[in-house]
Formats: sequence, structure tokens, C-alpha cells
Amino acid sequence: MPFAPVLHAEFLKIRTLRSLYGALLALLAVSTAFSAVAGVSETSDPEFDPLYMAVSGVIPGQIAVLAFGALAVSSEFHSGALRLSLAAVPRRGRWFTAKLTAVAVPALLTGLVTGAASLSAARAGLGAAADGLTAAEQTRGVLGCGIYLTLMALFAAGLTALLRSGMAALGILIPFILIVSFVIGDAAGTVAEFLPDRAGQVVLHETWDGTLGPWTGLAVTALWTAAAIAAGAWSVRHRDA
Repeated sequence: MPFAPVLHAEFLKIRTLRSLYGALLALLAVSTAFSAVAGVSETSDPEFDPLYMAVSGVIPGQIAVLAFGALAVSSEFHSGALRLSLAAVPRRGRWFTAKLTAVAVPALLTGLVTGAASLSAARAGLGAAADGLTAAEQTRGVLGCGIYLTLMALFAAGLTALLRSGMAALGILIPFILIVSFVIGDAAGTVAEFLPDRAGQVVLHETWDGTLGPWTGLAVTALWTAAAIAAGAWSVRHRDA
């Protein structure tokens, strides 16, 4: 089967799962709400970063996009759905590529909208404190949100394919991002900058004094994501449906 109808079928699957819509809506709502609250925070700190403050709602909101990526893949492991998918598309690599594309496109679009909405909501509260942000910095922040959230969705999708369970993947990723990353960050210094979440979040800062820059940080996150996808692809190719 050619790639186009396979991709169309995977988009149809995404559209028919209401939980996936809920995850994307939660991403937008939670991120925008947290950024709006952050926008009325104290701005007298000399280390105040208006760009990060404006899009900081993405940090808690990313849990929703992890759930989106995990649920989109884990649905295939319920009630023999994967066997049906592979019966229709025997070339497993083609099917997995279509599945990842169907995850990436809505994650990217929602991520871009989320970044723009978060920035607008926070700027309304920050007022003059955000006047120093240039158009280029704001554009980078919005694009960075979209790319970072897409990479995290694909990271979750790849790990879910490897573990064959969305709950197992989220059981690893959510505690890691909410707890372990911060603990390691406090203890490991520079090494922590290369963790998948911390590296990608550099793009959300106006300035950063660490080893990585905005785009090199996203590149590190992309490498982590590529590794998770490669592991997931191996599992799809070599394990029984």
C-alpha cells in the first residue's frame, strides 16, 4: 500500500479517539493558564527572563503532549488493533512512519498555537516588563514551543512502541520530568543540561549561560527522540503483534 493512504488512515485513527483531542486541548488550556498566572508575577528579580516567564506554562502543559504521543501509539496494543493495522500494511516500517507523522503534525500545530497563546496571555500581565523582547525572540519562543512539544510527543510515542504500553511509558516520563530531572539537575551540574527536557527548554529562554544554545539544545532533544523512535521501530519490526 502506498504511503499516502496509510497516512490518511492513521490521521483518521487520531480523529476518532476523543482522548487525544482532550490531551491537545489540555495542552493549550493548561499552558495558557499557567503563563497567564506567571505574567502577573514579580518582575524585580535581576535574573528575570521575560520570554521564559511568558511561555513557562509549557512546562506543566507538556504532560498533556506526552499523554497524546503515548495514547496515540498505545491504542494499537488494545484488542488486537495492531494485528489489523499490520494486516492492512504489512511493511511495518511504513506503518510506523505514518503513525509518527500522524502524531507529529497535530502536536506541532497545537504546540505553535499554544506558544502564541501563552505568550499573548503572559504579555498582557507583564506589561512594560516584556517590552524588551524583540520580534525575533518572541518568534523563537513560539517556534521553540512547537518544536519542543512535538519532539516530546514523539519521544513518548517511541517509548510506548518499545514498551508496548502507554501507561508504562508515562510512568517513566512523567516522574522523570517532574522530579528526577530537577534532582539530577541540582546534583549533576552541566551534565543535566543534556537531559531531553532540559536541553530542549533552552529555546524558551531569552538568554542562557549554559553549554547549549537554543537550537543546539533542541538538537540534543531531537537525538534523544531519535533514539526512542529507533528503539520503538526495532520493537515494531521484531516483536509479534
